[in-house]
Amino acid sequence: MKISDLYEIFKQYPQVTTDTRNCPQDSIFFALKGANFNGNAYAKKALEEGCRYAVVDEEQYATQPNIILVEDCLKALQQLANYHRCQLKKTPVIAITGTNGKTTTKELVAAVLSQEHNILYTQGNLNNHIGVPLTLLKIKKEHEIAIIEMGASHVGEIKTLAELAEPNYGLITNIGYAHLEGFGSYENIIKTKGELYDYIRENSTGKLFVDYDNTLLREMAEGITSLYYGLEDDLFISGKVLSANPYLEIEWTMGNNCRKKVMTNLIGGYNLTNALAAIAIGKYFGVKSELICKALEEYQPTNNRSQLLKTDRNMLIVDAYNANPTSMKAALENFNQMEDINRKVLILGDMKELGADSMNEHQKIADYIEQHNFEDVFFVGDNFNNVTTQYKRFKTLAEIEDYLQKNPIQDSYILLKGSRSVQLEKIIPLL
Repeated sequence: MKISDLYEIFKQYPQVTTDTRNCPQDSIFFALKGANFNGNAYAKKALEEGCRYAVVDEEQYATQPNIILVEDCLKALQQLANYHRCQLKKTPVIAITGTNGKTTTKELVAAVLSQEHNILYTQGNLNNHIGVPLTLLKIKKEHEIAIIEMGASHVGEIKTLAELAEPNYGLITNIGYAHLEGFGSYENIIKTKGELYDYIRENSTGKLFVDYDNTLLREMAEGITSLYYGLEDDLFISGKVLSANPYLEIEWTMGNNCRKKVMTNLIGGYNLTNALAAIAIGKYFGVKSELICKALEEYQPTNNRSQLLKTDRNMLIVDAYNANPTSMKAALENFNQMEDINRKVLILGDMKELGADSMNEHQKIADYIEQHNFEDVFFVGDNFNNVTTQYKRFKTLAEIEDYLQKNPIQDSYILLKGSRSVQLEKIIPLL
């Protein structure tokens, strides 16, 4: 079936799903494949659960008129998403990527723009080759702006996602060490993240929002119309940290006539650039300064991203959704600089997908900690279990759970930081 014909069906039934556990009435099911499942086998179930059509790519499953056979379901989903995007060319698309902070930045941008615009933005962490098409297919004519988060763990992924979404505006939060197992080298990370800039460069009307303090990003953006934000004066948006003890308070300015202070619910001075990015995008799209401040003040971080939690015994900074050497170092530096705290405790989980550099990067974190004053430190995971350190190491989550039950921590500020797969959030009830 041609994509144009499939699109005519989509216009009648404009909801798409890839999961038979979530089949909205009269939606279209795409039978994707994974390492341990074949979505084709669930096509009939999807119809029974409420889908109007199912799209498959194995002929043996195309057994009735409302099961559509295509060559490749994933490609069909992506092509349909791009076809839909092309029908909505007047809707500006802002693409956001980066090693760290892209989800927080996306959420902040959405909070700001939604003050005065009808927007569509990536929900959760649906930022890959499946999530981006699913998000694009949710854009409607009434949406004034779409914000698309783009993630990558291999060379070429951002290029693919940019070609699908056809963004008018681009923002890279930063470029650091992450997913080295997939990328192979830091140079490949730079190349891949830069694919967003490359796409915008080819679009003569495209613009970038660039962190002026990041020399690498500034150099990569040369030749592209850019709006800068950062610490220096006379940028499109300038800002500074007033305090981060624990919540981030900032001051931002635009020109000579606009100076605002904002007390956020974010933890960490490193979130300044994320906030300034949101402010820059908000001002560019005409959001009033007072409403920008309101959005930043009201935004509440979720999903274990720099959340401050108070328990009966301790204060927790929970940043356990993701971790790589760059974000781990930033979190540790911020925690070290926090004042008026007597007992600072670290519970750190492994940083995943670092490939051959894994042992070296984990040891660097351990060495950094040895040089600073923390009351106690707990390392969790196979990689941290092998570092040279004076502090306690636990190979599994179960081991530290057992330890904490027998040796409870009290009257402390505790930073929990680790990759999602370590699941450090599971020990929160013990703290």
